Amino acid sequence: MISDVAGIARVARYYAEIWDTTEDVLSSETLHCIRHAGGATIGAFDGDALVGATTGLFCPDGSVYSMIAAARQGTGHALKLAQKDWAVELGAKSMRWTYDPLVSRNARFNLVKLGAIAIEYAVDFYGPMRDGVNDGDESDRLTAQWDLTGSREPHESVPAGEVTKTAPDGEPLARTDGERIWCRVPRDVVRVRKESRDLARQWREAVREVFVDAFAQGYVATSMSREGWYQLVRQEEVSQ
Repeated sequence: MISDVAGIARVARYYAEIWDTTEDVLSSETLHCIRHAGGATIGAFDGDALVGATTGLFCPDGSVYSMIAAARQGTGHALKLAQKDWAVELGAKSMRWTYDPLVSRNARFNLVKLGAIAIEYAVDFYGPMRDGVNDGDESDRLTAQWDLTGSREPHESVPAGEVTKTAPDGEPLARTDGERIWCRVPRDVVRVRKESRDLARQWREAVREVFVDAFAQGYVATSMSREGWYQLVRQEEVSQ
């Protein structure tokens, strides 16, 4: 864990670099307050180089809320497991965090690699964001919930059944077999944003419509395929 003044300042700079902004993502002062309140910032290092960091808070309900995480490819899993160890030592049984539903690689990491499920869709969660990653896009977020007491083996299936919605690229966006729902997102939304903000907005609105409707019916997201398809099932069918 990182708790010294210089280390906390280094993490604050790292977060700003990852989100490509000159503004604070989480300031040093905020990180110190989180630590003082019982939270923790954990770093990943390659020699002396900081290659990942995550900051979390212990919540009144006994869970942990992971406020932010960033890591160089290949270090994210170890970093998340270190955060899990810290949470379990405090007695936490679950951990929550949010992520952009359009970023398929993050969805696959959260739902498949870790075995979390997505339980909530929040429209424009943060309001306008001005960093280099999110600028110009609405900040919709999925809430991931990770059971720390056991493990879940995600079941990946091929999208099947009726096409219910068409994506902005003209290909199927959503399918259902009457029980499960599949929803497709761009393979690389960061590239889509750079090439066409209008197209990125269309994807945002299309995916939002599918998720908001599905979650209202009691669905949760349990998996993400390599091809960019979320799988959603009814919450009572999920065993963790």
